[in-house]
Amino acid sequence: MTTKATRAVGVDIGGTGIKGALVDLEAGVLLSDRVKVPTPKGAEPDDVLKAVRTVLDTLGVTDADIPLGVAFPAIVKHGRTLSAANVADTWIGFEAEKFFEDGLGREIHFANDADVAGLAEARYGAARGVDGLVLLTTLGTGIGTAMLHNGVLIPNAELGHLPRADKSTDFEAWAAYSAVEREELSWPKWAKRLQSYYSTLEFLLSPDLFIVGGGVSKHSDQFLPLLDLQTPIVPAVHRNNAGIIGAAALGLAHETGTEAEDAARDIVGTTD
Repeated sequence: MTTKATRAVGVDIGGTGIKGALVDLEAGVLLSDRVKVPTPKGAEPDDVLKAVRTVLDTLGVTDADIPLGVAFPAIVKHGRTLSAANVADTWIGFEAEKFFEDGLGREIHFANDADVAGLAEARYGAARGVDGLVLLTTLGTGIGTAMLHNGVLIPNAELGHLPRADKSTDFEAWAAYSAVEREELSWPKWAKRLQSYYSTLEFLLSPDLFIVGGGVSKHSDQFLPLLDLQTPIVPAVHRNNAGIIGAAALGLAHETGTEAEDAARDIVGTTD
């Protein structure tokens, strides 16, 4: 049977916050206020599940008739989380998609947070219609990355963990926005770290466009103009909502009949 579903719920789990909203996937916009709760200390699976339930209860969208997608800060293959940079080590090798489905009593779709944010920007935002290699970076607790070539996702690119020459910490530990808060860095001091990071990406990959997402992207005018790159660099159109929108699109993967469901199948086809 052909359906005309155009709405879904997206939940974006991060190292410090868990956000969710109801999304119109024809237009790629939020239909509800965004609900955010803190990520539980330690970010163990049971505690994260409880926090996701709180988000869904607050949104009033616990009904399984409304599709649901969940984005998570880890390498994700076939519903299993294979890394745990900013969450408990319990998630490594964990059947996360099944865990959430059992815990929520409904079918969901599950993928890496930066990957779905990148695809949301490709479908509705700054990467739409851009040829060549686009790198989206989410600057938050860590550095998430999504690689898109001619609009096609190359999934699970953990480029935030690139090592720094002769240093004990990787770029994520040194240049994520959490370093600004932890070390009380000024915008210019942080920009010097970002300059080193983006220059390294530029040298290694020769991208055609950088897109900067994450919560700090709303302050992009404070640090992007301080960078000196050959590659254009712009804030994500959907800023910190790109993960929610991309996650919501996952929820329509088994529906048929609208452009929104085509977007969902594109995402699942490259993240599953």
